[in-house]
Amino acid sequence: MTTSKLAGLARPAKKARLFGERVSDGRTMARLVMKFGGTSVADVDCIRNVARHVKREVDAGNQVAVVVSAMAGTTNQLVAWTREASPLHDAREYDTVVSAGEQVTSGLLAIALQDMGVNARSWLGWQVPIRADAAHGAARIDHIDGSVLIERMDDHGQVAVVAGFQGVGPDNRVATFGRGGSDTTAVALAAAIGADRCDIYTDVDGVYTTDPRIVPKAGRMPRISFEEMLEMASLGAKVLQVRSVQTAMVHGVRVFVRSSFADPQSLETPGTDSPVGTLICDEEEIVEQKVVTGIAYSKDEAEISLRRVADKPGVAAAVFMPLAAANINVDMIVQNISEDGSLTDMTFTVPIVDFERAQEVLAGARETVGYQAINGSTDVAKVSIIGVGMRSHAGVAAEAFEALAGRGINIRAITTSEIKISMLIDASYTELAVRTLHSLYGLDEN
Repeated sequence: MTTSKLAGLARPAKKARLFGERVSDGRTMARLVMKFGGTSVADVDCIRNVARHVKREVDAGNQVAVVVSAMAGTTNQLVAWTREASPLHDAREYDTVVSAGEQVTSGLLAIALQDMGVNARSWLGWQVPIRADAAHGAARIDHIDGSVLIERMDDHGQVAVVAGFQGVGPDNRVATFGRGGSDTTAVALAAAIGADRCDIYTDVDGVYTTDPRIVPKAGRMPRISFEEMLEMASLGAKVLQVRSVQTAMVHGVRVFVRSSFADPQSLETPGTDSPVGTLICDEEEIVEQKVVTGIAYSKDEAEISLRRVADKPGVAAAVFMPLAAANINVDMIVQNISEDGSLTDMTFTVPIVDFERAQEVLAGARETVGYQAINGSTDVAKVSIIGVGMRSHAGVAAEAFEALAGRGINIRAITTSEIKISMLIDASYTELAVRTLHSLYGLDEN
């Protein structure tokens, strides 16, 4: 998805305040996209609560578009029915079936809003239209034409209730965006209509420094940079889908994460200085930047080790090209060369769901690679330290290694970037490692 392909999109100027502002008839107003996930629209009562959130923003004078997911559990049921009909099914028909959940929700929310006196209309992906590529089941947004929605907002004050997770492919059939695709729909729509902000309503009231279930002292962050949120989302934080954060970062869409279960009338309206939630924004908007922002973890990792591989040019390509061809993502890679330089051991991680398939692929490549043994483990976890402040501070990694060693936690593998340090450890030490690192960098004090 490129900037030129999203109609009406321009990277917004930096804003000093939390909320973007525009003025109409002397009133401050904003153009918002509000996104509600499956738990937020789980039944008709929940949908009425969502309608009250939307009405609050409309009553405040804001222009609003809403993106909704299917009601909780609906997509799982539709997927199960599809597989029951045929384990090997046409991806185009799969999309026809699983996109139905969002269609129901968008219609119900439009009805609930109309019942409250709000001018609202539901829109499916093909009606907007949201143009996507041909990868049915995992399509990517190519182009959104938001001109009709903008016209109706400007001329009639109409609220657009858009079905998330879906668009229309080049074959003019429904194409879905994969799990979590409604987040991406919302952010891309916000970019296309020039929204001041995209509000993601979920079952938590913001982004926390780590999982509060593990660390009760974890604090909600008022702001986090796009880069940090992208790392947290990709490393196990479940608040936002990775693709939605990527889209927000590329197109400068400011995203605000807040709870849909709070009383709609108790939430602050745009223009206040301290609304409850987390703003995901450009790094330049964050005045005081901590060295470490958060600690993420993932237990969805598996470790594979190839023993006594001939150390020669092309051997790494022989290992990883077959995995890439099988669409298996490789993350952490560690290589240890023998003392005489003739042999090497390679250790790397793959998603746990691809563990057995990865071993099969490597077994097929054994003659080409020439490894003498293969070992693997699913009893591992990845713990990561994240913070843009690490760019200008030395010793962050050394402190982490020392603290984990003091707790008897062995590190199997390490990868780093400018704003991230990830360590692979035994899964049984996950909670202890997260608590140790959270305290080490002063995050308990939030």
